[in-house]
Amino acid sequence: MNTQKQIAVIGLGYVGLPLAIEFAKKYKVIGFDTNESRVAELNQFEDRTHEANLVDLKLVCDSINVDNGLTLSANLADLASSTIYIVTVPTPIDQLKRPDLQPLLAASKMLGIVLKAGDIVIYESTVYPGCTEEDCVPVLEKISGLKYNIDFFCGYSPERINPGDKINTLTKIKKVTSGSTAAIAAEIDQLYASIITAGTHLAPNIKVAEASKAIENAQRDVNISFVNELALIFDRMEIDTADVLAAAATKWNFLNYKPGLVGGHCIGVDPYYLAHKSEALGYKPEVILSGRRVNDNMGMFVANKVIKMLVARNKVINGAKALILGFAFKENCPDTRNTRVIDIYKELSSFSMQVDVYDPWANAAEVKAEYNIQMIKNDDFEYYDVIILAVAHQQFLHIDYANFKAKGSIIFDTKSFINRDLADARL
Repeated sequence: MNTQKQIAVIGLGYVGLPLAIEFAKKYKVIGFDTNESRVAELNQFEDRTHEANLVDLKLVCDSINVDNGLTLSANLADLASSTIYIVTVPTPIDQLKRPDLQPLLAASKMLGIVLKAGDIVIYESTVYPGCTEEDCVPVLEKISGLKYNIDFFCGYSPERINPGDKINTLTKIKKVTSGSTAAIAAEIDQLYASIITAGTHLAPNIKVAEASKAIENAQRDVNISFVNELALIFDRMEIDTADVLAAAATKWNFLNYKPGLVGGHCIGVDPYYLAHKSEALGYKPEVILSGRRVNDNMGMFVANKVIKMLVARNKVINGAKALILGFAFKENCPDTRNTRVIDIYKELSSFSMQVDVYDPWANAAEVKAEYNIQMIKNDDFEYYDVIILAVAHQQFLHIDYANFKAKGSIIFDTKSFINRDLADARL
C-alpha cells in the first residue's frame, strides 16, 4: 500500500466508478464528475448504471483514512492534491460519424489547471492511435505551462468494462498498460497490477496500447457484420440463420457470432475512430467501413421486414400498433448510448405506425431527453399488431407471447431469444 499516491478518477460512469472503487480499497481516491447530480446520487449509494458493487462503494466511502478510501466530488479544487489522474470520460461520434473529442479535450483542459510537476495523467477513454500524445498532451502543456516527459507524464490503459456483465468484471479482465517513458510505464503497470487479479500486459508504447483497444472492437464489429450479412442472405432463402449457425458451430474452429443490432459506446463507435485515423493517413479501410455499413443498416432491415409481414396479412400500415421490447443497446443493462433500436422506431414511425417502447432497464427520463421517446411504464400490454423483441432482457422471457400470437400479433424476435414456435420471424 503506497500512502504517497493519491488517485483522481475523472468521470464516474460505467468505466470510472468501478475503477475508483477498486483503487480506493488500496489508495486514497477522489472520484470526480462534473455532473453534480451524479455525485449526489453516488453519495447516497445509488447507481443508475448498475455497474458498481454498492456494498463496496459504501465500504470505501465510509473507510476514508490515511492510506485509502473514496471521496466523491464535483469540485475541481478537490483534485489539487492528487498525483495520478485517470481519465474515463466518453469518446462518442458526432452525427457525421466522426470522432467527438470534446469530452476528452475538456477533461484535459480541466486537468491542466491542477497539474503539478511529477504528476501522471492516464487515459482510459477509447481513442484512435496517437490521440493521447497528439491531441491531449498539447492541451495539458498549454494550460499547465509544464513540459511533457520533463515536468509531467502520461499513460494509456484502455478500459475493458463490459456493461451488464457480472462475471467478467474489472479485476478479472487482463489490463493493457503503457506509459510515456520506460520508468513511468513500469509505475503505471505496477499500479494496475495492484488491483487487477487477472494480470496486466505492458505495451511497448502508448500508441500500441491505443491501437490494441481500437482493433478489439473493430474485429468484433466485422465478425458480427458477417453474420448480419448472412442473415440478410438467408432471409431471402427462407432458411433460419440460427439453424445455420448451430450447424456450422459443430466445427471446432468456427467463431459462433450471432446477428443483431450493433450499438453501444464501443463496438458501434470505436471502428469509426480507427477509420478516421486511417483515412487521415491516406488509406480508406474497406473491411472496417463495409462492416459498419452492414451493421448500421440492420435496424432498417428489421423495420422493413415487419412492414412486409403486415402487408402480407392485409394489415393497414397507417395507424398499426407496434411494441418494441427493449431500448438499451444490450441485454440486462440500462445503457442506451448509441442504441440502434432507435432505427427500428424511426422507420416504423415514418410509416405513421403507433410505436410503443418498453424497457424495464432503461431510464425513462434519459430516453425522453436524448431520443424524445416517452416509454410506456409497465408490462400490462394491450393488443399490438406487431411485437419486436429488440433486446434480450431476462424479464422478456416471462411475457405471454402465446396470448399475443393467438390474438393475431406478429412477433419478430431479433435475438432468437424466445421459443421459436412463438416467433413469426427471427434474425
